[in-house]
Amino acid sequence: MVSKSRTVYVCAECGAQASKWSGQCGDCGAWNTLQEASATPPAGKSAATFASYAGQAVAEACTLADVDAESEIRQSCGNGELDRVLGGGLVDGSVTLIGGDPGIGKSTLLLQVLAELAARNQTLYVSGEESPRQIGLRAQRLHLARDRLRLLPEINVERILSVAELERPRAMVIDSIQTVFTERLQSAPGSVAQVRESAAQLVRFAKASGTALFLVGHVTKEGAIAGPRVLEHMVDTVLYFEGDSGGRLRALRAVKNRYGPVNELGVFAMTEHGLKEVSNPSAIFLSRHESPVAGSVIMVTREGTRPLLVEIQALVDECHGNHPRRVTLGLEQNRLAMLLAVLHRHGGVAMYDQDVYVNAVGGVRIAETAADLAVLLAALSSFRDRPLPADLVVFGEVGLAGEIRPVPNGEERLREAAKHGFKQAIVPRANLPRRGGRVEGLEARGVGRLAEVMGELWG
Repeated sequence: MVSKSRTVYVCAECGAQASKWSGQCGDCGAWNTLQEASATPPAGKSAATFASYAGQAVAEACTLADVDAESEIRQSCGNGELDRVLGGGLVDGSVTLIGGDPGIGKSTLLLQVLAELAARNQTLYVSGEESPRQIGLRAQRLHLARDRLRLLPEINVERILSVAELERPRAMVIDSIQTVFTERLQSAPGSVAQVRESAAQLVRFAKASGTALFLVGHVTKEGAIAGPRVLEHMVDTVLYFEGDSGGRLRALRAVKNRYGPVNELGVFAMTEHGLKEVSNPSAIFLSRHESPVAGSVIMVTREGTRPLLVEIQALVDECHGNHPRRVTLGLEQNRLAMLLAVLHRHGGVAMYDQDVYVNAVGGVRIAETAADLAVLLAALSSFRDRPLPADLVVFGEVGLAGEIRPVPNGEERLREAAKHGFKQAIVPRANLPRRGGRVEGLEARGVGRLAEVMGELWG
């Protein structure tokens, strides 16, 4: 007889286990945190399955010097922007989790990728949300080749793995992980236990068979991937789709990547024929006003290994209430309040009676401190109603003592600005080209204090 798996209930807060469900955890006292989980998988079945996947029943230790670090095999997805975000291509046996708002383009992108890969290798698209007819209509609308793309409408993970063992795909998509369930648990699909156990079985299959696996994940109203947090730890790469589903631009950001750089950014444009690569996103994030306008500054940010030119806009207006507003879009709001305090203390400009609005054009999010100097100069330009030169680019971190601190990869940022036709730059002194070198076509001026910047621009 095959013994059934034993079900336990695990607290999502502290990890304590209980033999039966109750409204409150007996260890930490949290309410409604006990989730069903499988304590022991079915005897015989899981051991035999694992042995068949791994090819050996007993693991053997080895020294790190014996590991062939050059044996990593990558295949191109046929999409340059996705290859960039993945770190150079798709790795055999890798597991990638893609999250994003509904309608942002997750299924569209993966259908395009699998159609491209199907021309060279065996692929499998597992759909738990859409019917084969719906997927076929989408592929027809996108003008994708459909003769070799294999499709499986199924949500039972055991049946999915049985078909995958017969098909032996080089790449497989699960759309989505929240719809898949395992027969080992009695809870409904989408619950914490079902998502965790189903993902664990799929990850084991991918690692043992060498199949590159894509998992589509739903997101919560806060924007995080729904389900247990452990799901992001189980996979190799976590990608987030950013952007407005009603807009044209989409950004795909890597927040975790075991095979490449983190925070790499890929930019796409949604068209009637699907998602198209945007090879030069800097041109999209720049407004290129017909004449210089107050409150607009161009900065060079860095997303992963790619420098990007982004326009920072600020609007400073008289406050008509008791509490001046500090509003940011694409930037950190608390940092804006800190920078305005530095401007008051070390620049002699007070904005305590002004509303300040700052926006990063194009919907891009900037998390690095290189935007500090651009934010201050945009606010000053709007406050004084004095435009800055149209061919000027700036970047640099501003410290609490009023110093202008250097940022990484300064010379690379300057070369990117020169490539787009900018003639002058104000940067931290430590970011000037080394050994008296210069960037052709660009006059870079180094500054060390906030007062120097204000003197350079307004005397």
